Amino acid sequence: MDFGVVLQTNPPASRVVELCRQAEHYGFSHAWTFDSHLLWEEPYVIHSAVLAATRKIMVGPMVTNPATRDWTVTASTYATLNEMYGNRTICGIGRGDSAVRVTNGRPSTVAELRESIGVIRGLANGEEVDYKGSRLRLPWSRGSHLDVWVAAYGPRVLQLTGQVADGFILQLADLSIAEWSIAAVREAAADAGRDPDEVTICVAAPAYVTDGSIEQRAHAYEQCRWFGGMVGNHVADIVARYGADGAHVPQALTDYITEREGYDYNEHGRAGSSHTNFVPDEIVDRFCVIGSVAEHVAKLESLKALGVDQFALYLQHDAQDETLRTYGQRVMPAVTDHVRAKS
Repeated sequence: MDFGVVLQTNPPASRVVELCRQAEHYGFSHAWTFDSHLLWEEPYVIHSAVLAATRKIMVGPMVTNPATRDWTVTASTYATLNEMYGNRTICGIGRGDSAVRVTNGRPSTVAELRESIGVIRGLANGEEVDYKGSRLRLPWSRGSHLDVWVAAYGPRVLQLTGQVADGFILQLADLSIAEWSIAAVREAAADAGRDPDEVTICVAAPAYVTDGSIEQRAHAYEQCRWFGGMVGNHVADIVARYGADGAHVPQALTDYITEREGYDYNEHGRAGSSHTNFVPDEIVDRFCVIGSVAEHVAKLESLKALGVDQFALYLQHDAQDETLRTYGQRVMPAVTDHVRAKS
């Protein structure tokens, strides 16, 4: 299993760069950032600084969207970074949430998301693509390679992911929901004539390591409760489209939002958010990875058994450096498959 870290691009940008350097030092393979240009600083500018300050770590957004930027601009950005730093970018993409809703826009349709993946990935990989009635390519791009991973919860985007994406991002660590979602992606891949194992599976969720005490666990719940609110924001869209009867998505994903009253994007992804009181401790526990080192290892092993290839941990809490260190020194070595020099 690989490990990634997910950061907000809050100022100072130098802090984001430093956390990414720490992540690489501790063995993380990916550094991801939010992409919401009004709420936080522009990620791609900071990605360039991260790539310059590191040697191997892959860098990309979790997640961008097709609505905020012209698709050709997005593709050109990736191809440029790849030329500068040697194919170390990755594109996480979804229909759009905070970046479009803050400006009173709308998430992209599933059809728009599908088309954008083809254009962005094609151009960034040096191919000719159809775009708005023209055949286009980046004539200066040589040897650029970009994978596109899709963030999904609902059935139509899960199906799209299996059909066309290089990877699937599930933004929660609930085991039953992960099992259902991964199966849906793999089934769609097989139905499309693809090898389901070709789709990389990434689970992303907050991780908070405690000393095992009741007091620290309670504090961790408060630090990570925002995540249940963020996920609930996406689930509310799914319920509005499909209903909450469990016919299209697991009731484990929809039941907890019945008391949800709204969402304040000014507090998006922030510990202590005032709009997350509807999220019970049970949901925080299921959606996140919280507890002692042994509890983290056990849950990660369970995710690994479901076929998860990467766990990307959100660091939107008050123990950023400590979490990176503990994962690098104690959690990741316990989960990693060890190879013997002599058998």
